[in-house]
Amino acid sequence: MKILLYSPDNGVTRNFMPHLWMFLLQALTPTGHEVLLIDGNAQPMDEAGIARFVREQNIGLVGIGAMTRMIAKAYRVADAVRATGVPVVMGGPHVTEMADEALGRSGAPRHADAVALGEADETWPRIVEDAARGELKEIYAPVDDFGQERKPNLQSYPAIRWDKIDLHQFNLVPKVATRMLQRVGEGWGTFRIIPMESGRGCPYGCEFCTVTGFFGDSIRFRTNKNVVDELLLLKSRARGERGQIAVFFIDDNFAINLKRTKSLLRDIITAGAQVHWVAQISANLLRDEELIDLIAASGGKWIFIGMESIDPANLADVNKGFNKPGEYAAVLERLAKRNVYAITSFIFGMDNDTPGVAQRTLQEVRGWPPGLPIFGLLTPLPATPLYKRLEAAGRLTRPKHWREFIPFEMAHTPLKMTIAEAHAEVKYAWANSYSPEAIGKAVDSLDHRPLGYRINIFIARICFRGIYFPQMGRLAWVKIITQNRRTIFKLVKEAFGAWHRPRLTSGENLDSGPEIIHPN
Repeated sequence: MKILLYSPDNGVTRNFMPHLWMFLLQALTPTGHEVLLIDGNAQPMDEAGIARFVREQNIGLVGIGAMTRMIAKAYRVADAVRATGVPVVMGGPHVTEMADEALGRSGAPRHADAVALGEADETWPRIVEDAARGELKEIYAPVDDFGQERKPNLQSYPAIRWDKIDLHQFNLVPKVATRMLQRVGEGWGTFRIIPMESGRGCPYGCEFCTVTGFFGDSIRFRTNKNVVDELLLLKSRARGERGQIAVFFIDDNFAINLKRTKSLLRDIITAGAQVHWVAQISANLLRDEELIDLIAASGGKWIFIGMESIDPANLADVNKGFNKPGEYAAVLERLAKRNVYAITSFIFGMDNDTPGVAQRTLQEVRGWPPGLPIFGLLTPLPATPLYKRLEAAGRLTRPKHWREFIPFEMAHTPLKMTIAEAHAEVKYAWANSYSPEAIGKAVDSLDHRPLGYRINIFIARICFRGIYFPQMGRLAWVKIITQNRRTIFKLVKEAFGAWHRPRLTSGENLDSGPEIIHPN
């Protein structure tokens, strides 16, 4: 049987990396079946295109995974596929919490023939075999003999064959730039960000988060060797393709167990498995100097930190009081000292926010080492404590907001500002963090660093700008390049000068050739 695994985009922003669940389920599929992958972020297709693909490829089963912000698109695609007569199984955090919605039991149209609840490591092989026999059940849940939910043991994590998987659709280097970048030192003909996980679960239980509800509050880890072997496989592939690969550890909190994280990072260093990597780590765990040293030595380049707010009252309200805003600057300085930088996430529209919160936040951010600030609105996701609290208080303005995804649009009424004011705060924060002037200042603040660091922050800022500002079309990119021409010209001029600067070492003359400056 041919199986298609599909992950939708939300039609507005596109992720910079594929979703891990597709590769994991592909590795868990019983032998004798062929699995095809389409990630809507890398390979955009409308509903008619997906239906046509399913018919032309003679697909026998389609698996769709989606988070809440993607679920409207997921439902439309599922409907189009089911109209061809091919069964659809849906899974992920949203479907796990809203199974009746997907199955049409809540008065709305049915979108899925079957749903996979929770982590599907154990149930997926069963789903495939049932579908092949034409005996697909409606609900698949990982439970033990007593009907209790069973979490998969990550100690026997399946091997994902990164050396065999077609990753062509996930190359972030534009075709027009491939040939030019291949000449800028080795390895820039391709660049991919690959998702990995080293563990699952989070004990913190932040009020707005779905992670604890989906993965549980007890942490499960893969073995160090399993993670190291996967990194070595990716590193070998990149070397063989003369390409670049970076890894994003998608663990909700990569350093939740400091002893284990340090052990893993030491093993990565010992095995020579360093690749550039990104991970999510909460600010309170980044007080540890030894951890920061190991992060830098093992290839860590960017750390995603959910700061959420600079107001301790807001953090206490959402059960994230372990974040201490007074420590934020020291944490980022500690990272920057090792040439590791931060993606800092903020949420506006929290109960103690008032007009001007964006300006007050940016005033703090400007005193920190340059990084990538991102901004969003407090969003009540189904089944979270936040959703239940706002629903009980009658504050939900769009109780089924996921049915019509509108980016950066509130679904409840804030306490101390209007919805329109909250929207204005987010717009102000993005505009003043990713304007040409702001990007130029971030680049200039690294004048004391090698050129590669300034190129790094410039490219990262331009890419992250796309989370809020549309920049998918050619004209949009021309506009961005024009607006940032001063900074681009400065970087190109310095790079050109470094490229053509002769090396005056003993025994060499002025014709000895250029000194190649690698971006990293």
